[in-house]
Amino acid sequence: MLRIDALPFMLRFKRPATTSRGVFETRQVVFLRAESDGVVGWGECGIMPGLSRDDRPNYDTLIADVCEQINAGADPATVDLSELPSVAFGLETALRDLDNGGRQQLFDTPFSRGKATLPTHGLIWMDSPAGMAAQIEQKIALGCKVIKLKIGSLAFDEEMGMLVAFRRQHPAAIVELRLDANGAWRSVDEALERLEQLAAIDPLFVEQPLPADRWQEMAALCAASPVPIALDEELIAASTADRRATLLRTIRPQHVILKPSLLGGLAACETWIAEAQQLGVQWWINSLLESNVGLNAIAQWTSARDVERTHGLGTGQLFVNNVPSPLRLSGCGLLVVEAVRWDFSTIWRTTAQKE
Repeated sequence: MLRIDALPFMLRFKRPATTSRGVFETRQVVFLRAESDGVVGWGECGIMPGLSRDDRPNYDTLIADVCEQINAGADPATVDLSELPSVAFGLETALRDLDNGGRQQLFDTPFSRGKATLPTHGLIWMDSPAGMAAQIEQKIALGCKVIKLKIGSLAFDEEMGMLVAFRRQHPAAIVELRLDANGAWRSVDEALERLEQLAAIDPLFVEQPLPADRWQEMAALCAASPVPIALDEELIAASTADRRATLLRTIRPQHVILKPSLLGGLAACETWIAEAQQLGVQWWINSLLESNVGLNAIAQWTSARDVERTHGLGTGQLFVNNVPSPLRLSGCGLLVVEAVRWDFSTIWRTTAQKE
């Protein structure tokens, strides 16, 4: 008989993480342990405060209710998770792990077997211009060919000066640049003015130049911008297939950013991919501050979906108490070291201490 247990866990960042949603020193997640006939699968649920659809005060209670329904005999496929995207991701991946023997090998690919490295971008954390420039050089030294950088938190002239200096040293033919504005610009006119200047440094795209839920303005911007536009936060509220199709056909972005924990899991992201491909929209997979459990699931799915391009995967280096795993950083990519085993004992110890 299938049993699901929810195990809350507090991840601690190695250093404060400055994001567009604030500065974080810790990250609360809930691990899902799925067991049947002595086999155990693991998944991870985690919200982004102020961003996730399921960011609610009773989040833990909602997860407990999902577990109770399944443990009482409900088919997991019949449990309504439409407004709990992070739980859908955690449950989906825990069950997939369980179905594949509980070996944390959710997809059979050269990457998951430890035979290939999966490239990722070099993510630059928000900082002063000098601090971000230093991070960029560190990532370049690692061998990163794609740099992802957030803009909009500093004076635009400062950011532009740093980006021009970066591009002078690292031509677009050598290093690809992806920018994320996190909805920093408040009008189409302001965004167009910024984008016209950014066109000089040849970024692959700029994510979310306007705040979400302004479809007509975003559509006008996508049509007029000299720089390709990617949607990120815009996708979160589109929780049905019809809504996703309407959003993409209305706004017509050039790119979309897919984060499984925000969008309802891997299967939900597959519907985004199918719709995007019909419209000629490029899609990119990104992780979102997951521990090694969630990162492993996203990385393996990415390796099954697309190894030709560089997606936005984490590196497993953020937390002092990450779940020990075979995931390792190799240059600017992820590698599974076959000889290393997963160790979930820290989750059990933490849960036991709370009890």
